[in-house]
Amino acid sequence: HFFFASRAKELHGLNSLRCASSGTVDVKVPLNFWCGDRVKIKDVSTTEPVYEPATGRVLCELELCGSLEVNQAVQAAQSAYQAWSRMSGMERAHIMIEAARIIENRREDIAEIEVVNNGKSITEARMDVDSARLCIEYYAGVASTLAGQHIQLPGGSFAYTRREPLGVCVGIGAWNYPFQIAAWKSAPALACGNSMVFKPSPVTPVTAVMLAEIYAKAGTPEGLFNIVQGGQETGSLLCHHPDVAKVSFTGSVPTGKKIMEMCSKGVKQVTLELGGKSPLLIFEDSDLGNAVKGALMANFLSQGQVCSNGTRVFVQRQMLPEFLEEVVRRTKDIEIGDPLLESTRMGALVSRPHLDRVLGYVEQARKEGAKVLCGGEPFVPLDPKLRGGYYMTPCVLGDCTDDMTCVKEEIFGPVMSVLSFETEEEALLRANNSALGLAAGVFTSDVKRAHRVVEHLKAGSCFINNYNITPVEVPFGGFKMSGIGRENGQVTVEHYTQMKTVFVEMGDVDSLF
Repeated sequence: HFFFASRAKELHGLNSLRCASSGTVDVKVPLNFWCGDRVKIKDVSTTEPVYEPATGRVLCELELCGSLEVNQAVQAAQSAYQAWSRMSGMERAHIMIEAARIIENRREDIAEIEVVNNGKSITEARMDVDSARLCIEYYAGVASTLAGQHIQLPGGSFAYTRREPLGVCVGIGAWNYPFQIAAWKSAPALACGNSMVFKPSPVTPVTAVMLAEIYAKAGTPEGLFNIVQGGQETGSLLCHHPDVAKVSFTGSVPTGKKIMEMCSKGVKQVTLELGGKSPLLIFEDSDLGNAVKGALMANFLSQGQVCSNGTRVFVQRQMLPEFLEEVVRRTKDIEIGDPLLESTRMGALVSRPHLDRVLGYVEQARKEGAKVLCGGEPFVPLDPKLRGGYYMTPCVLGDCTDDMTCVKEEIFGPVMSVLSFETEEEALLRANNSALGLAAGVFTSDVKRAHRVVEHLKAGSCFINNYNITPVEVPFGGFKMSGIGRENGQVTVEHYTQMKTVFVEMGDVDSLF
């Protein structure tokens, strides 16, 4: 569905976007999708502009879904569910493997569009597409393993359990990993026999529709995976819809609370992957090079717009001077600019308001006594086409204390707050002093200390001598206010199925009456 500029005049309803190879690439609109095809909304009452972060240009106008469109998408999903849920796990797996194959063949197309709509570097976007493909492949393998349990009872009677799908599931995605999140939510849902209606972030609505087309091309029943575009109102309609059995949401804590409250009215199951203000503990016996690389990976992936980022970097005092010297040197060397260039390591933040918000946090940190060791300023690339983009220099803050705003609140941008500590006990106490508990990390050469510290960290995903790796075989999710449930791994089957218990009597009824 993507064509280069030489063909743009032949096509109706396409908006030109930049492309690394030819200067422009086209994205197909409209961006809503149900009943197996893209849907143009009749009598559109509300639209929102979609921007290219790298340039600040408007890519297209997004048509927002109301109650009529949400109903149509849910009905399509309900119809597809009837056929899909009756398939065997092997039959579903075959189709999902075909979807993964199509993604692999279209890797570059998807990655380029992800870059244009999100602003992250092409190198990271390719990794996200690979993660989406691997997730679908993984759950294709899980699909045929779904099974219950047989329990022998007295007198030859027995009971057994069945794992059955929930029905129509809703996925609500975030703007930092648009394509990957759509796959992470849809793959386990579909593998377990459910259908899905997915609402992307209105900031990054483009690539989820590509996934819908890929599923359809792979052979899923018409309406199995649908896309409805919109903001809070559309999300509310989905959460309240009587035919929706489950909602899986990735995003902020305040929005997650609202979704949980709305779903409670219908006693719908929820999975919530929410925010984080994660600690990274670096002990004096750490390998300096690896600790610095870990801190960079924990703070600057996707321009710092990662919920699991280890943005509170606690460094043992004896190691602090050399750590700061090296981390500042390497941060200053990060290549900022056109995210479609292979050499770029940091692209544009997702929007102008978000850029202003992150820069505001840096200024607030300065006022509260933190020392800006590098970065934290607007960045204007030399390329005149990029001068309207949303760029900033990655920032390292020193002399931070636990009571500073930059240490307490999730910034969601390329800002690293460095704190010092003396003892292991002190570091753990301060690290856990947060209402959030999504992730945590520890760097040390002492294997006993590593496992001892991880045991006491109150976080759902912990890393030892690395950070921000998310293999799809491994569960991902948070403690405390960072969420409920898990993404990825075998455990996710429990979040997309319900258990039925069946009792079988092989003798006479033993009745009291």
